[in-house]
Amino acid sequence: MTSVRRLASVALLLWGAATVVFFLIHLIPGDPAAAMLGEGAAPGDVAVLRHDLGLDRPLPAQYGAWLAGLARGDLGRSLQTRRPVLSEIGRAIPATALLAGAAFLAALVVAVPAGVAGALFRGRAADRILRVAALAGVSTPNYVSGPLLVLVFSVGLGLLPVSGREAPGALVLPAVTLGLALAALLSRMIRASFAEELTKPYMLAARARGEGRLKAALRHAARNALPPVLVVAGLQFGSLLTGAVVTETIFSWPGVGRLLIQSIQRRDYPSVQGCVLFIASVYVLVNAIVDALAARLDPRAAARREA
Repeated sequence: MTSVRRLASVALLLWGAATVVFFLIHLIPGDPAAAMLGEGAAPGDVAVLRHDLGLDRPLPAQYGAWLAGLARGDLGRSLQTRRPVLSEIGRAIPATALLAGAAFLAALVVAVPAGVAGALFRGRAADRILRVAALAGVSTPNYVSGPLLVLVFSVGLGLLPVSGREAPGALVLPAVTLGLALAALLSRMIRASFAEELTKPYMLAARARGEGRLKAALRHAARNALPPVLVVAGLQFGSLLTGAVVTETIFSWPGVGRLLIQSIQRRDYPSVQGCVLFIASVYVLVNAIVDALAARLDPRAAARREA
């Protein structure tokens, strides 16, 4: 029953996301077709576009056609390239997946040692420095950290390329920019989780058997401290797609986020709808997968949810 309810909630959320995305185009002031073509468009061209988009049909009929198209995997055609929107998004997905995966890995590489060190040296100078660094990372948005990294490592030191995907090392700056805030958040979570476990009786027993503090923490505390952190990490992985919109624009990374911004600039509303729906759907699906994994990692949490 739990799996059925989980699938039903995912389906409901996806339907809600599709509904919101559909009505976005109808919230545009004035005639959406005229807005797409820009000022000075001929009335005949506006009428043709309205017919092509189905905007001359009643709203319930448009909504039904939108849902029917989604069921067939049809998101419409791009007004700019005249290619299917799904095909345009499919071409951009590998770049976004590569960037998100690299950012997630970079965040874990930084967050796990920093969080464990903060818990082991809680209250000392090293812990205070790490906490300040984590606070700075959480507080710094991508549109600030990205240009700063470009100024230092591209303009100043000339070590890494500024934009694009083809040059060697082109992935480094976008991945670090996207992963900084996540690394700061996860390091604070890991520190808090490990610090709590280090005070448990089983840790005192391990120390009494002669195990070093670091060895005992990694051998015993990790199995209880990491599951809730992994849940948060998984949930935050979905948010990387949102951050990728800004990061991909800064570094001209050819992913879904950059495609979304370009579609907005070109008033290519079918592509805008497709990109927004893709990002929302991935976020919902990632959260559902993480929720299912969390139930396996921590059966006690699943039992509490059932109760």
